[in-house]
Amino acid sequence: MCDLTNPAFTDEDKAREVIEASRWPNGATCPHCGLSETVSKLGGKSMGPGWYHCRQCREKFTVRTGTLYERSHIPLHKWLLATHLLTSSKKGMSAHQLFRMMGFGSYKTAWFMAMRIREGMRAGGLAPMGGAGGIVEADETFIGKKEGSTKRRGHGHKNAVLSLVERGGQVRSFHVDGTSAADVMPIIRKNVARETAMMTDEGGHYSRLGSDFASHETVQHKADEYVRYESDRIISTNTVEGYFSVFKRGMKGVYQHCSEKHLHRYLSEFDFRYNNRTALGVEDGERAAKALKGIEGKRLTYRIPREATTV
Repeated sequence: MCDLTNPAFTDEDKAREVIEASRWPNGATCPHCGLSETVSKLGGKSMGPGWYHCRQCREKFTVRTGTLYERSHIPLHKWLLATHLLTSSKKGMSAHQLFRMMGFGSYKTAWFMAMRIREGMRAGGLAPMGGAGGIVEADETFIGKKEGSTKRRGHGHKNAVLSLVERGGQVRSFHVDGTSAADVMPIIRKNVARETAMMTDEGGHYSRLGSDFASHETVQHKADEYVRYESDRIISTNTVEGYFSVFKRGMKGVYQHCSEKHLHRYLSEFDFRYNNRTALGVEDGERAAKALKGIEGKRLTYRIPREATTV
């Protein structure tokens, strides 16, 4: 449960202590040279609270240095509260809602803040999914509209999303150029272990999966087949379809619009919440703490586009 009465959501000193404990569990470490034994806390009214000095590289720093919060004028307690709100809302929370709740002077502040938090949720360098005895479902969906597209029929003008879901496990989603074998097969081969049993619909671009993985089973959606029971397993893509249902409800009902440029960050947000869901034993507080771990070593420096007005 997200406890909104937590003092860290209203008190700057408490918030800084929470973030320092998350980033530096064994004491402050210099983000410039990586040493901790040469770091000491600075005092005095001129510097303000939360400043440190490294005797090795002679640099001053705070817990914001080298993170997504660097050079941000937003108080740390508001960063913490916004992170808890985004991670505990199953279908997300729009920047307009954050703007109203957080009392910012500008909607753009809330928009950029939400983008930074999503960047903190983004994972990389993950081990292959599945493995011996594992089942991974693969499917695509379409969302939004490609920039510059004038088409209105079919899926050619929409952004394609490929998702891989391990039953009882995690999901990985990708913004892909299309749904041809050349678009999806390299991603599947890179992210799924060869010992895995694959399950898809009847799409022709999946026809080669059987030669690359332990097995490949399909359901025939065009023939109104959505699940098939066999002696030792259930053949379906209902798990990945369930993920898409939450994703689309969030994108259409909460965010309403997402530009092609930022789609990968929204995918990271929905993947993060699914991969840290209650069914896996992760509650709101732990989920927010995991998101907080992702702030280090990342920066977003792009300008806020004028069209960012509805997400």
